[in-house]
Amino acid sequence: MFLALRELWFARGRFVLMGTVVALIALLMTLLSGLSVGLAQDGVSGLQRIPATSFAFEQGVSTDSAFSRSVVGDAQVAAWQAQPGVLSATPFGNTLANARTDRGLEIDFALFGVERGSFLDPDVATGSRLGDGNEIVISRTAADAGITVGDTVILEPSGTELTVVGILADQHTFGHVDVGYVPLRVWQEVRAGVRPGDVVPAHVYEEFTAVAVEADPASPPDLAAGDAAAGTTSLTREQSFAASPGYSAETSTLSLIQVFLYGISALVIGAFFTVLTIQRRHEIAVLRAMGASSGYVLRDSLAQSAVLLVASTAVGMALGLAGGAAIESTPMPFALEAGPIAGAAVALVVTGLIGAAAAVVRVVRVDPLAALGAHR
Repeated sequence: MFLALRELWFARGRFVLMGTVVALIALLMTLLSGLSVGLAQDGVSGLQRIPATSFAFEQGVSTDSAFSRSVVGDAQVAAWQAQPGVLSATPFGNTLANARTDRGLEIDFALFGVERGSFLDPDVATGSRLGDGNEIVISRTAADAGITVGDTVILEPSGTELTVVGILADQHTFGHVDVGYVPLRVWQEVRAGVRPGDVVPAHVYEEFTAVAVEADPASPPDLAAGDAAAGTTSLTREQSFAASPGYSAETSTLSLIQVFLYGISALVIGAFFTVLTIQRRHEIAVLRAMGASSGYVLRDSLAQSAVLLVASTAVGMALGLAGGAAIESTPMPFALEAGPIAGAAVALVVTGLIGAAAAVVRVVRVDPLAALGAHR
């Protein structure tokens, strides 16, 4: 370790150059991590904050578009309510709608239809909870766009008018669209395209998107058995995220970019230490000839790599956090969380050490006599 630190100081120009490359990769990893979390929140934060543990959709429905294609009814709700381990099962509706306010603000909503008083009926930070009329409770991000309690939201093209009665405490979005909670009966009319004054067919009030299930934490239900009894296809809440528009494509793309960055980091660091090891061949041979074990020399080289990687990654992460804090104040879907950033930092250091180890493993194979003789 003594020799490794001395070389870091005396060859600081080379190591600063390499550290700059690692810091830039760490900076990019931090920003990608924030973008991944931000896109996930913007895509499924509405589902993340629903207290349901699973959703039961129409049997055989495509799981990547379940929220837009599934139709179930009261029979499925009753079947799930009778399943062991189910605390509650309630209808849930989901549809996208174009809207504008009575003040001319245009906005899109992902309308969540829920029964008043059910476990899906959300608490509000401002205003009041849903009643029985044409009312809507909106996401905080919709309020940030300029909608306030008391405004009237007009759905297009039906012309249905909804009064904003409450605002949620947090961001609730689905498919990058703000969530608006409405009474299930109102949602059913909106989904059917019913206009004010129309006669509503009876079957409209018998259909909804899914059965939201609240499981007993002590003895959760058997989803397969429940599906067999109800004739449904169940997804856990986390599995249902993939049914949000664009969620799987966005997350898989960013994950692939991160994997490539880890690979690039390992290759760049490995190439750097390969060249450095070749340049140090004579010095390493002297150490071996003086009695240093191959393990000692290898540990010395890896310690040098670790110091460089940790210091450079810390600098890059610090710059990324500073840049991310500025980005968070913009409309871009970006959110910094400690867990993903720490995971990215550890992964970057580990992959870098793997690349360095692959390069310096030749240190162990240096023949002291041959290496010393090569310089005569």
